[in-house]
Amino acid sequence: MADLRVEGADWLLTLDRERRILRDGAVAVADGRIVAVGKTDDIARDHPAQRVISARGKVVTPGLVDSHIHTTFQMSRGLADEVGSKRFLFERMYPYEAALDEADALASIRLCVLELLTNGVTTFIDAGNYQPRLTAEVAGAAGVRCVVARSSFDVAASAMGVLPPAFIETTEQALARAERVVEELHGAHGGRVHAWLQFRGLNNSTDGLIVGLKRLADRHGVGVQTHACFARDTRESSQARHGVTEIERLERLGVLDRNVLLVHVGWATEAELDLLRRHDVKCVAAPSSSLHTAYGNIREGHVPELLEAGVAVGLGSDHASSGVVDLCQEMFLVAGGYKEVRTDAAVLPPERVLEMATVNGARCALRGEELGALEVGRRADLVLFDTARPEWQPLYNPVANLVYSATGRSVDTVICDGRVLVEGGHALTLDAEAIVEEARRRAPGILARTKLEALVAPRWPVS
Repeated sequence: MADLRVEGADWLLTLDRERRILRDGAVAVADGRIVAVGKTDDIARDHPAQRVISARGKVVTPGLVDSHIHTTFQMSRGLADEVGSKRFLFERMYPYEAALDEADALASIRLCVLELLTNGVTTFIDAGNYQPRLTAEVAGAAGVRCVVARSSFDVAASAMGVLPPAFIETTEQALARAERVVEELHGAHGGRVHAWLQFRGLNNSTDGLIVGLKRLADRHGVGVQTHACFARDTRESSQARHGVTEIERLERLGVLDRNVLLVHVGWATEAELDLLRRHDVKCVAAPSSSLHTAYGNIREGHVPELLEAGVAVGLGSDHASSGVVDLCQEMFLVAGGYKEVRTDAAVLPPERVLEMATVNGARCALRGEELGALEVGRRADLVLFDTARPEWQPLYNPVANLVYSATGRSVDTVICDGRVLVEGGHALTLDAEAIVEEARRRAPGILARTKLEALVAPRWPVS
């Protein structure tokens, strides 16, 4: 007998190898895995279940994968508006991060996971922080999947700016601390938590740190991630310091590989794009981040070409400081952004964009055979979108509506590992009211410690 059966779906978007869409579709689940996918009558006959969920009036998709999110940045929403890349990092975000105590970080992570989960994300890749244990604990308790990593820097100053003293450590310290996180957290919470290695940015990392982290990743059979080519500033800084562009530097160091995840890559050169293809490097686009901070990653980027070449390009919401933490909105932004800058309405069709948020995201997480599609044998991660909402109607093509008109607010049910985590739009494993109230309570203290009050206050008079 199955543990769970989801049946009667108006539209079941399998994202399987044939990309089948089933009307009146159903999925049967046992022991956290999908055991059958098909028409409701057939699945109901062959797979009686302890619990049955009706998906009438719903569009059912695989669980969404957010391939790049800073969970500890959730409390920074509104602290870094109208500033470019250098000021964003060195005047706003690094001081903010340095000001967080453990309780602040925990509040931020909980708020972030709540927003991700209720918007349909069942797997996320944290961008790296100094409290990976807390991220793992919150995600584990919520029932979702995640990748965590400890942030690593070993160069205090670059052409981009100077790091806060709290971030500065030696290469040996960074490597030891990063490996300890992998040893302690990889495979935690029933295997839903994976732990990787991370260097936050190339321009604040020595060759020794980068090569050392890649060796550790290979030794432990995990991934290594970093931000790369996200602005003109980062490219020029790399050329000035190392004589080559960022991805060319990684090639020179011999670390480009299938277990490497590079975030943004909007300013990559043609030569660097070829390196990404040849080495099966995984990439992430973060459109709301680029639009908010004017990185130029859409104007300069090559996401359509990378996808056409078979490169796994996932989708990430990046952080709340750019406003949006909703992968549905990210899908619209990446599609619309490329259509606009290319003046080509046919570029990045909705089917290709939904793949970025599902099957490609699973590949980015190095779990391409387990997640990202509704197929027999894969983990049972599903999202049910409620189409009895104005933004979903009329409904002629569910993929187009999901990408072009829906938001995460239309998520009704979220299932991860066969366990129902969201029902009727409400999180079952997180106390939403308490999390929001704690965020409200802690925000004034965070703002005071960052000393950014005057810079982020409303420009219009407040009385």
